[in-house]
Amino acid sequence: MSASKRSGRDLVTAALFAAVIALTTAYLFHIPVPTGYIHLGDAFLYLAASLLPLPYAVAAASLGAGLADLLTYPAWALPTLLIKAAVALLFTSRGETFLCRRNVLALFGAAVLSPTAYGVACVAMTGTALSFWPQFAATFIQAAANGVAYAVIARALDSAHMKARLRRAE
Repeated sequence: MSASKRSGRDLVTAALFAAVIALTTAYLFHIPVPTGYIHLGDAFLYLAASLLPLPYAVAAASLGAGLADLLTYPAWALPTLLIKAAVALLFTSRGETFLCRRNVLALFGAAVLSPTAYGVACVAMTGTALSFWPQFAATFIQAAANGVAYAVIARALDSAHMKARLRRAE
C-alpha cells in the first residue's frame, strides 16, 4: 500500500475512532456512580492507541474525548484534550498483538496518569485542594473499568489475529 493510501486509511480510521470515543463517552453504555458515570469511551481510546500510528492515535483520543466533553461538560474539554493525548502516548501500535507487554503496562499507567491529571485539573478549576481526591477516585474507577473492558476486547481481537489480518489487508 502506498504511503498516501496508508495515511488516508489511518485518517479515516482515526476519525471513526474519534466518533466512537465521543459517542460512548457522552451518550452510550453509561453506568451511574455517585460522582457521575462510567463510560466505555476510554476502552475505545486504548484500542485506537493500540492500532493506529502515534499522531493518529493521539488525534482520535484527544478529539473524541474532547468532543464528548464539549457536548456534555464543556468546562472539562480543554483538560480532556491534553490528558487523553497523554494517555494515548502510553500505548503502542507496533506490537504484534493488542495485548502486548507495553499496552498491558499502559493500562496501569493510564490508571495513574488520568486520575492524577484530572484531580490536578479539578483543583485548578475549583480552587480547592479538597476536590482532588473525589475526582481522583471517580477517574480511577473509570480508568480501571475501561482497562478491564479493553483487555476483554483486545483479547478477543488477538484471538481472531486481527492485527495480522489488518496488516495483510494493507
